[in-house]
Amino acid sequence: MTKMVLTSEFLSINSNDLSTYLNKCEVVVEVDEKEVTTYGSGGWKEYLGGLKAGTLAVEFKQDYADNALDEIMWALLGTVVPFEVRPTSANAGTSNPSYEGDVLISKWSPIEGSIGDEATASATWPTSGAVTRETT
Repeated sequence: MTKMVLTSEFLSINSNDLSTYLNKCEVVVEVDEKEVTTYGSGGWKEYLGGLKAGTLAVEFKQDYADNALDEIMWALLGTVVPFEVRPTSANAGTSNPSYEGDVLISKWSPIEGSIGDEATASATWPTSGAVTRETT
């Protein structure tokens, strides 16, 4: 088993490489659990998978400079755009899969934190449509 420490995760949103601002990134994909238990189930609950959904959760170090993170994300608010996440910044491959799809930029917190905190921005956005895993 290969062990890995995330040190160069890659994130692209709407063809913008946001990796240099990225502090944390999570892609979560889940399937609805649909109970299909009947009297013939022998006293055990039975389930089938239903609809799939996903989220993209990010935490950035904020940057308000011209053409930087805040300006990029502000312009995307309310739109559905493509995303790509990889464990490392290397090209996608069998040991560095790429997770891709579309995401709704449903919220943006341009200012977060308390006195003395570093400027950060975090959000969790729903995916729109399928999330795929690519290795080429």
